Amino acid sequence: MLVVFALSISAPPQVQASQAEPKKYQFDFGDGPVEKGYTGVSATDRYIEKQGYGFNTPENMQNVDASGTGVASDAVEFLTFGTKSTNTFNVDLPNGLYEVTVTLGNTARASVAAEGVFQVINMTGNGATDTFQIPITDHQLNLLVTEGKVGTNFTLSALKIKKLSKHPIPNPTIYIGGDSTVCNYYPLVNSVQAGWGQLLPEFVDTQNYQVRNMASGGQIARGFRDDGQLEAILKYIKPGDYFLLQLGINDTNPKNNTTEAEFKEIMRDMVRQVKETGATVVLSTPQGRATDFNVENIHNSENRWYRHSILALAKEEGVPLVDLNVLSSQYFTSIGPEATKSLYMTGDSLHPNREGARQLARIVAEDLKRQGYNAFIAD
Repeated sequence: MLVVFALSISAPPQVQASQAEPKKYQFDFGDGPVEKGYTGVSATDRYIEKQGYGFNTPENMQNVDASGTGVASDAVEFLTFGTKSTNTFNVDLPNGLYEVTVTLGNTARASVAAEGVFQVINMTGNGATDTFQIPITDHQLNLLVTEGKVGTNFTLSALKIKKLSKHPIPNPTIYIGGDSTVCNYYPLVNSVQAGWGQLLPEFVDTQNYQVRNMASGGQIARGFRDDGQLEAILKYIKPGDYFLLQLGINDTNPKNNTTEAEFKEIMRDMVRQVKETGATVVLSTPQGRATDFNVENIHNSENRWYRHSILALAKEEGVPLVDLNVLSSQYFTSIGPEATKSLYMTGDSLHPNREGARQLARIVAEDLKRQGYNAFIAD
């Protein structure tokens, strides 16, 4: 049975000095009923040191309804946004490593930031939930919900904070960068559509490694490097970690104005920045479309998505390569056109469904295991 320590407005953690340090904090946001075991937080609650939690600028918050039940029946909305915004929810915490679980309110697409960088990218759908690890080194968590897509609301229904260790060092981590064929879809446990990064934990030694999927739909190399995702990875990545990077699909779209030469050099810049941290960088080529079969039912998409530049870059920079493009084609050929089509979203030849993402994740993990990387396990 899990014993939950919940903060209360009448007895904040600073007042309870005679008690053992709490291991878990739970907050229920909005102006509706507060769920048992949670501390209620209204949009008007300003951070007070004696209390130990609250909004830094409550004038930039408002209470809103939400369509879920329990803690997800109401929420607070952030009226300003950006990873560097000072409009944060602050919680005083002893330094250490924490597991944070966020539940959003009614939000089409929103991201979670803390300590000035992204923590979760593009959570979609009402009541979406996700969890991440974060080291606290300045005795305070500063968290906000921010823009995932222009014009959407940024809401937060609930927050759980669980202390994992007194040492503020994240567990060994596999970071992933990519686009809509790689990213997470919500609910994480049963979404119809999925990216292979979302299913990769099924093929990872999760007793020793966590997976942080920072991929996002529509992403290009320049955007991943310059708009905050790489920044978040560089803040935490360390020797013993991995960075798996797969881009190129959207870079080839003329609207993104990225030549193949530009794409290669942006990718090179990211590879070198991460290599300098001592982490292992792995490049992956994107899989092809479900329809890339010839008249002999052989699947081949080798000329797609700037693949040749990815291969060349891996060789030039001396980093591992998963040629998912070719490996997936071999698998698709073995199962045939109809079975391949069943691994993609209905009427969509590019985006895998959940089972398709699982098979792609399996192929990635098996190839890395073959190359000697023991963080990855076979099915």
